[in-house]
Amino acid sequence: MAILVTGGAGFIGSHTCVSLLETGHEVVCVDNLSNSSRTALDRVQAITGKTVKFYECDILDKPMLSKVMRENAIDAVIHFAGLKAVGESVALPLKYYHNNITGTLCLLEVMGEFGVKKIVFSSSATVYGKAETVPLTEDMPTSAYSPYGQTKLMIEQILKDLYVSDNEWSVSLLRYFNPIGAHQSGLIGEDPRDIPNNLMPYITKVAAGKLAQLSVFGSDYPTPDGTCIRDYIHVADLAEGHLKALDKVRRERGVFIHNLGTGTGYSVLDVIKAFETANDIKINYRLADRRPGDVTICYADPAKAKKELDWEAKRDIVQMCRDAWNWQKNNPDGYGD
Repeated sequence: MAILVTGGAGFIGSHTCVSLLETGHEVVCVDNLSNSSRTALDRVQAITGKTVKFYECDILDKPMLSKVMRENAIDAVIHFAGLKAVGESVALPLKYYHNNITGTLCLLEVMGEFGVKKIVFSSSATVYGKAETVPLTEDMPTSAYSPYGQTKLMIEQILKDLYVSDNEWSVSLLRYFNPIGAHQSGLIGEDPRDIPNNLMPYITKVAAGKLAQLSVFGSDYPTPDGTCIRDYIHVADLAEGHLKALDKVRRERGVFIHNLGTGTGYSVLDVIKAFETANDIKINYRLADRRPGDVTICYADPAKAKKELDWEAKRDIVQMCRDAWNWQKNNPDGYGD
């Protein structure tokens, strides 16, 4: 039996494919390559010595999804596919609602038709909105302040409603925090198109001379150094969390919600300093005005995942920074697409 990974050529998807293959799973990947690279899957195969069966497919394409299901004995789905830039979602809300929500509905309908009723969904800490207290726990109220966050929240609700309608479904909702780092081989990593949206690839591109300067948005927040605080998690730890969640949905029926984070918050300046220390490189940055929509402090309480999934993050911020730079310096142009 195989695991279908949607968006498997992306940053988190490719690392999860590595973990799946290394633990003996067969992997079938669908990806439309709109914000990812086929080369990533070639490198997944190089790392593991195993094959990923790949279909260039958009999750909005139900006939193609049906073909994938017909041609493979799929046991469960890990669903990463979706648009993910918060700022772009504000500018193009209809594009995000159509792609992320309609695409997920198409996927779920095809899964139901083929009797595949186990899914691990890539959700996000954005579903907690502008929470007043930290750490964030799974039973806290949810809200969202961007169309991107709303799509994650709506898909969570769709999956909960689906289970209520049919108790044969088993659903894992993984709310993860800020994935950074890269595979220790330096063969796969984060390769954003154009100017990065996230902090770490911005830092690595400044370190590589691809960008002149890093802008730190906001230096007057009520934090020790005035910059925002986030929970950064190594992408390899995140991938391993998906395997633990997969084990649970294959073993039990229900809806299971878990944070995947370290439980430790680092400010933007903390991360810059950690990167400089880990790699002996000076990062040129400037303090800029706050960015609309940014939350002051956001970090996880990961206790539930440890208790129920037997999972916890193992890699520290220094390793995250070292692995991120190892990927960038070995791949100055990313995958070169």
